[in-house]
Amino acid sequence: MAPRSYNKKQKRAMMQNSSKEEPVVSHPPMPWFGMDIGGTLCKLVYFEPKDVTPDEALEEKETLKNIRKYLTKNSAYGKTGHRDTHLQMDDVYIRGRRGTLHFIRFPTSEMDNFLTLARNKGMATLVSTVCATGGGAYKFEQNFKKEVNMRLHKYDELDSLVKGILYVEMNNPHECYYWANLSDDKLCEKREFDFKDPYPFLLVNIGSGVSVLAVYGPNNYKRVSGTRLLYMDSSLGGGTFLGLCSLLTGCNSFDEAIELATIGDNTRVDKLVKDIYGGDYERFYLPGDLVASSFGQMITRERCMRARREDLARATLVTITNNIGSIARMCAQNEKINNLVFVGNFLRVNPIAMKLLARAMDYWSHGTIQPVFLEHEGYFGAVGCLLEIDDS
Repeated sequence: MAPRSYNKKQKRAMMQNSSKEEPVVSHPPMPWFGMDIGGTLCKLVYFEPKDVTPDEALEEKETLKNIRKYLTKNSAYGKTGHRDTHLQMDDVYIRGRRGTLHFIRFPTSEMDNFLTLARNKGMATLVSTVCATGGGAYKFEQNFKKEVNMRLHKYDELDSLVKGILYVEMNNPHECYYWANLSDDKLCEKREFDFKDPYPFLLVNIGSGVSVLAVYGPNNYKRVSGTRLLYMDSSLGGGTFLGLCSLLTGCNSFDEAIELATIGDNTRVDKLVKDIYGGDYERFYLPGDLVASSFGQMITRERCMRARREDLARATLVTITNNIGSIARMCAQNEKINNLVFVGNFLRVNPIAMKLLARAMDYWSHGTIQPVFLEHEGYFGAVGCLLEIDDS
């Protein structure tokens, strides 16, 4: 999957409601939000209009001004809400309006606090409908209606995911990248990737769990299935990593778990090929540093006592990532697709996992697969449903 020249015009024809050339249409009342309420993390995308006319400014309610100021002037909301300022997208168009996209996240477990904040800021007096996707759009539907008198306009999460990816990539020329020089940690680096004519590609979405889609066009995709029509999705994802790390290390957040893993050594926990064979398993071209048994060293009390929290976190991360990589490779083989795109919040602040996935794909495919990663990681579902905003 080699880098290719960029062709905006071709992509623009594929998308709806995403181009500066789109006709002006009726505008739903502000503010505009898109929410992807996942099992672990809630992703919120806020569209801040930058083309407000003098007449609109005069008629604008004070509550709306306060909400805009609160959302755009802060990067943290309470102890757990964060705005990813480095992902902000300026000068984008949605339904003919020009503005800025802001990307905000908070743990889904904090939904009650979010609804309290929404009520206190007066959001219920301004909007009656919020575009939402993800399982939480169903789980929390009554909470929104009861607490802030908001109706969740629900959209399919896979449709929203694909639509969001294509929109963000088209509007951000630096969105896609790959990892180069994988064989040398000191030289390994991110490099931009042009996403021209990517079809078909395998989309691996790593959230609390893992979903795999084969995408053949903007509106043509399928969930990948096996020979018995069993979904090739995995229950081992970001939620598994955080849950196991919390049990094994006592960490309290995903960021803390990643920090531990960054300085850990999984070889003190995992059993490698060289621990069994004394070196490489040459007959089957298996390198000695390949993990043969995750947590395989933890079979004696002495070795368990020697393992640090950091080592356990690193081994957990390697275990989950290797499982995801195996599923992705198997799906790619079954579908005969060499273009792989990895997204999802599991990859946030997680270069270890990205490099592991890139190295695994490169090694097992003999260089025929070069996975691509995206800067906005887990926000695409929220963007995709925001694009559907209407007057309802």
